[in-house]
Amino acid sequence: MIEEKVILVNEKDEQIGTMPKMEAHEKALLHRAFSVFVFNNKNELMLQQRASHKYHSPLLWTNTCCSHQRVGETNIQAGKRRLMEEMGFETELEDTISFIYKAPFDNGLTEHEFDHILVGNYEDAPNINPDEVAAWKWMPLEAVKKDMVKHPEIYTAWFKIIFEKFYQHINRVAS
Repeated sequence: MIEEKVILVNEKDEQIGTMPKMEAHEKALLHRAFSVFVFNNKNELMLQQRASHKYHSPLLWTNTCCSHQRVGETNIQAGKRRLMEEMGFETELEDTISFIYKAPFDNGLTEHEFDHILVGNYEDAPNINPDEVAAWKWMPLEAVKKDMVKHPEIYTAWFKIIFEKFYQHINRVAS
């Protein structure tokens, strides 16, 4: 199996090279990524619980899906690909905001990402891939925010960072 490569970028999201994913995470190098947030018509967010055998953050809850773009792939194409691979459905996505974050893990790896937030809507149950996802649920945004304060240990490090920034963004849009 060929190891997936990530796109190394500078702080302007300009591609400066590629590198095997694990090496980029070991060296904490800035690379392009995306995070998908799918809502239903009740404005509930679809969360996923990562599979138990994932190399970091197993069984923690996180946003609908996230991953890394491939060379030549747009943010939207990458988001749709990974949504199908992890959650087993397709939906239209909108590229909203982007920002840089850094999240170290206990196993020595670090996510240092120029992250693009993609938002979509979906009403049905996903057809989850058990190699990627242990469980899923819909949750109102306010309930996610409160639960993160009460039980921060059950959420991925990047989701807590992203959710805070994303939550502020959608609140600005709503006001």
